[in-house]
Amino acid sequence: MIYGKMWCVVKPTVGIPLILGAVAVGSFSVHLALATNTTWVKAFLNGKAAEKQASIAPVEVAVLDAKK
Repeated sequence: MIYGKMWCVVKPTVGIPLILGAVAVGSFSVHLALATNTTWVKAFLNGKAAEKQASIAPVEVAVLDAKK
């Protein structure tokens, strides 16, 4: 373990819940920010289908006459 000596200063019964709590709070805040600052997340969670958009514009292909 990289930080093995940390457990000589902080008891595992205190440190592990603190680390897990910090991860949970961070994850919750990221998900809350996504849900409140975007429009597509709300539509996705409500079950609306995504609108399909063309990602590539149609390209005209020139056909060459090989008989000339």
